[in-house]
Amino acid sequence: MKAKFAALPMSYRLAVTSRLLAAVFGGYLLAALASLTLALWLPLNRTEAVVTGMTVWFLVYLVAVLWCFACRSAWAAWVGLLVPSVILATISGAARGLGYA
Repeated sequence: MKAKFAALPMSYRLAVTSRLLAAVFGGYLLAALASLTLALWLPLNRTEAVVTGMTVWFLVYLVAVLWCFACRSAWAAWVGLLVPSVILATISGAARGLGYA
C-alpha cells in the first residue's frame, strides 16, 4: 500500500487537496449564501422562507461537492464556486439594502 501512495506525484496530491478544500469551504460558502438569498427573496413569511432556505442548503452543498470532483481541474472547481458565491452575495446585499432583512 505504501508503494502505491509514494508513486503518486505531488502535483496530483495537491490538486486533490485543493478540490477537497474547495468542496468543504467553498461549498459551505455557496450553500450558506444560497440559503440566505432564498430566505431574503422568497415571497413567504419569514419562518417559511428560512425553513425553505435551510432545506435547499443541503441540496446546494451536495451539488457543490459533486461539482468540485467532477471538474477537470482544481481551478475550475474554485472558479465554479466563487463566481456564483459573489453573485449571491451581491444579490443578498441588495436585498439588505432594499430593507428586506
